[in-house]
Amino acid sequence: MAVMQEYKCPCCGGAIEFDSSIQKMKCPYCDTEFEIDTLKEYDNALNQEQADDMHWDTQAGAQWGTGETEGLNTYSCKSCGGQIVGDETTGATSCPYCGNPVVLMGKFAGDLKPDYVIPFKFDKKAAKEAMANHCKGKPLLPKVFKDQNHIDEIKGIYVPFWLFDADANAHIRYKATRVRRWSDSNYNYTETSYYAVERGGSIGFERVPVDGSSKMPDDLMESIEPYNFSEAVDFQTAYLAGYLADKYDVDAEQSITRANERIRRSTEESFANTVKGYATVIPEASNIQLANGKAKYALYPVWILNTTWKDKNYIFAMNGQTGKFVGDLPMDKGLFKKYFFTIGGIAAAVTFLITLLASLF
Repeated sequence: MAVMQEYKCPCCGGAIEFDSSIQKMKCPYCDTEFEIDTLKEYDNALNQEQADDMHWDTQAGAQWGTGETEGLNTYSCKSCGGQIVGDETTGATSCPYCGNPVVLMGKFAGDLKPDYVIPFKFDKKAAKEAMANHCKGKPLLPKVFKDQNHIDEIKGIYVPFWLFDADANAHIRYKATRVRRWSDSNYNYTETSYYAVERGGSIGFERVPVDGSSKMPDDLMESIEPYNFSEAVDFQTAYLAGYLADKYDVDAEQSITRANERIRRSTEESFANTVKGYATVIPEASNIQLANGKAKYALYPVWILNTTWKDKNYIFAMNGQTGKFVGDLPMDKGLFKKYFFTIGGIAAAVTFLITLLASLF
């Protein structure tokens, strides 16, 4: 059976054909001309592109040893369903996610034992000071965010993270342009040259973090990165004393999609930074092959403050190792109106005074 070879224009996507008058392939839609050999090389490159292969060994964590969970209790929030782990000295507490009281459910059991833990370096006092500084200089902030009773509700919690290691072999193709402009006595000219730019190579990733809690916003946890893993130690339950620990409800397998997104984004950004000297650069295709992909399970220290204002939850977080503090603050519309009219009144008074003085001289 006869097969007709069809070529697509790399510039506009239209079907191109051979123009006998110029002995080149030409696109009838955008008038771009191509050498046949160049077009064949481009087509061969397209045919050699592979699909992504981003698989992982997710045998993270370990089984708890005899006696290791002694003294650990689980608490459950009846409002949001969150489950946290505390030591035997933990009394009545509140949920770090929604602020409602949590109740003791029983002795800790099941789940995997973390491989590593990064201990807290900043205490509650430092977290309170960070929150107070975060609220300084914001006159339109609702009063509830400045009250000391809410600052006292800051809780230290170990958040579960899956740490992904991998070597990524990537091949990325870009469509790039260079533009040349000139003029004569009659016309202004613009010539746009199109290029197929390829980049390929390997890049290594170590301990790409993905939090294992569905209740913890991913963007919030990414905002307080990075952590210094050189200070991580082998996990021991003693590090949990005086703090809470979140029980993971997103396992390593379920976290692969997020890990792949972070690896893909970092890889594409790194490769794109090597494409220079063009007016525009647009990624057209990429494929990433992972090798030696594996995951580990760790607990990272986070100070959490949960505040509700006008039926909306606001969660603030501080990296318990580095002290980096993040969180969105709302604006009190009532204070805004008061502030606006006050400024407006002052401005009107100044204008009146200037007008009066001008009339006197």
